[in-house]
Amino acid sequence: MENPVIIALDFENGKKAKKFLSAFEGHAPYVKVGMELFYAEGAPFIYWLKERNFQVFLDLKLHDIPTTVNKAMKVLGSLSIDMVNVHAAGGTSMMKAAKEGLISSGSSHTKLIAVTQLTSTNERMLYDELLIQHTTVKECATHYAMLAKNCGLDGVVCSAQETKGIKEACGSSFLSITPGIRPSGSDIHDQARTATPKAAAEAGVDYMVIGRSITKSEQPVDMYETIVKEWRDAYAYNNRQTFA
Repeated sequence: MENPVIIALDFENGKKAKKFLSAFEGHAPYVKVGMELFYAEGAPFIYWLKERNFQVFLDLKLHDIPTTVNKAMKVLGSLSIDMVNVHAAGGTSMMKAAKEGLISSGSSHTKLIAVTQLTSTNERMLYDELLIQHTTVKECATHYAMLAKNCGLDGVVCSAQETKGIKEACGSSFLSITPGIRPSGSDIHDQARTATPKAAAEAGVDYMVIGRSITKSEQPVDMYETIVKEWRDAYAYNNRQTFA
């Protein structure tokens, strides 16, 4: 079973990120590099991570006209990253252009995923601010996921609450990458739709993106291993129940 945890490196610069990762020597976990860190350090930091065998999810959430996204993806694909994303709200032409750009970069292993609705989005925001009405967050996320699959993408970013419906609509191999995962008793911070690692495993989540619960922990490696164990135990139990 592949490691289900992606650690969000939500640091303001590479020096702080490298200091944090020094505790994980010998582990080489999957890590997420978001906008703040990538804009501060650029490609050299990605090269540094790959030289040390980290798997890298480059979380830039591209959302622009198809031509621009296509050209940007050609550049990002050349970094040998393992996962990259776009906003599904950019539409099918944009998602197809992103896939074409990634393929033309020569990258054969990079997974392309689409953001459905941010886990900070709730029903009120959906209706009052985004003016997406006559639907729910869950229905909207599933619709976006189906569009992403039809465009040849590998999966979506969604909350654990949407995962089951998306898997039913798009197939079990269509990936669910889920932020907003919090160990029991943790602060939910700015997330609106959260879940525990156990609940994520039960929902069928493939990858959990976890930041502050690990990066702010006094014992980050222990916290990381605890979360991995909680997910794997629940996943194994759930599969036994399913196939018994």
